[in-house]
Amino acid sequence: MTQAILKMEHITKEFPGVRALSDVTIEACKGEILSIVGENGAGKSTLMKILSGSYPHDTYQGRILINQEEVKFSDTSQSEKAGIAMIYQELNMHLDLNVAENLFLGRWKQFGRSINWKKLYEQSEEYLKMVNLEVNPREILRNLNTSKQQLISIARALSHHPKILVLDEPTASLTNAESTKLFTIMHQLKAQGYTCILISHKLDEVFEHSDRIIVMRDGMVINTHEKAEFDQSVIIAEMVGRKMENLYPKEAVPIGETVLRVEGFTVPHPQNAKKRIVENISFQVRKGEILGIGGLVGAGRSELVDAIFGKTGRQSGRIFVEEKEITVHTPSDAIANGIALVTEDRKADGFVGGMSIRNNITLASLKDIGRYGMINAAMEEEAAQKYFEELNVKANHLDVKVNTLSGGNQQKVVLSKWLMKHPKVLILDEPTRGIDVGAKYEIYKIMVNLARQGMGIVMISSELPELISMSDRIIVLANGRLTGEIEGREATQENIMHLATMGAKT
Repeated sequence: MTQAILKMEHITKEFPGVRALSDVTIEACKGEILSIVGENGAGKSTLMKILSGSYPHDTYQGRILINQEEVKFSDTSQSEKAGIAMIYQELNMHLDLNVAENLFLGRWKQFGRSINWKKLYEQSEEYLKMVNLEVNPREILRNLNTSKQQLISIARALSHHPKILVLDEPTASLTNAESTKLFTIMHQLKAQGYTCILISHKLDEVFEHSDRIIVMRDGMVINTHEKAEFDQSVIIAEMVGRKMENLYPKEAVPIGETVLRVEGFTVPHPQNAKKRIVENISFQVRKGEILGIGGLVGAGRSELVDAIFGKTGRQSGRIFVEEKEITVHTPSDAIANGIALVTEDRKADGFVGGMSIRNNITLASLKDIGRYGMINAAMEEEAAQKYFEELNVKANHLDVKVNTLSGGNQQKVVLSKWLMKHPKVLILDEPTRGIDVGAKYEIYKIMVNLARQGMGIVMISSELPELISMSDRIIVLANGRLTGEIEGREATQENIMHLATMGAKT
């Protein structure tokens, strides 16, 4: 291994009653892609917050060295000056400013007391070229897709002339093609001598692109692996503290009668009634079946299930539950007819972060646990405790605020909320997005158990191994249309991508 550009030695960080990091030592070399993996709560984010200066040097034990010289950061600006650039999953940019304004946000003074816009745009173009992004620096950020915003975030980081780039879940909201482009940029930066530290739950990306992998668990470094010795089963076992025989615990369960049938479903564009974002889609789901829905971002998958659930309010076509036609104008209509939806953005639509686990679990069932507008506290406690235990939500008690939980436990709370309604059909939109490998396994086990009980499950997933391994059948959408259905041995990544790109806009 070449000489380390970064060393974090014997880092210990404590919060009241909790040791988040215990004697952690890591190294990163110039011109390498180093991945740090571990379940939520392993200490990855805490370690990176120390590196970024978010936790000042006098709040932890240990030391940081850059190019063999010890550095002490009191705030994030000092970390930036030392050559550390942080690129977070939730991009810290202003959507209503243009690209150039975002690139140099907080540094406009360097372009003169009266801003030299010509110089600002010229320098912006230089950094955009570094990430192979052809956009007008005058373009308002809101008009660009997530992938381009992510690359602009990297360009902004490069404008600080960093030595080390830390990327936290950079592909969480990107398509496979967009992720490929991002990693191409990372490898180009690596070739130019930049050091990239990658934090990701997507282990296939980690294995493909990393030079080394550091595994963390319970605030400690468990092991460091060189590329020649990458072994998925070994690394996963180190992450979760136990051997996992199968990442995808799908079981064959009896498939029953049709529980959901959708015929000729069309969803108009919200701003242009002449356009269709979903057009003439028909499919069915049977009891005990997991139906996967594949396709690229923008294919209409989320729009389809949102309309079935009554979120959009405008659609045409027919919906049948247990062969009885139903009318859905609102989510209340869908819920009353046995349809539940776990949306792709659980923070925005799935739970109320400042409320307790108890209140979130019972949120959709208040009429069932009270009378005359008054909640029966004993009934609420009993119901919430039931699902808290059944889904193994990891928290000390029901009064814990949901926004303090890991992504996996937040998702279990959202699932509990809908399971309390005893749905016949459960729709899951990107159910494991932003969730660590151990929690994913638990979500999969819950899905299999619900299927075994006879529930019909619809799962949208952009992770093809997940889609293939957990689905009994897969339908694929492209550009708002259903382009095919596959199952069994035909369910390969190649076949799914072929159907996903038929007539799709690029």
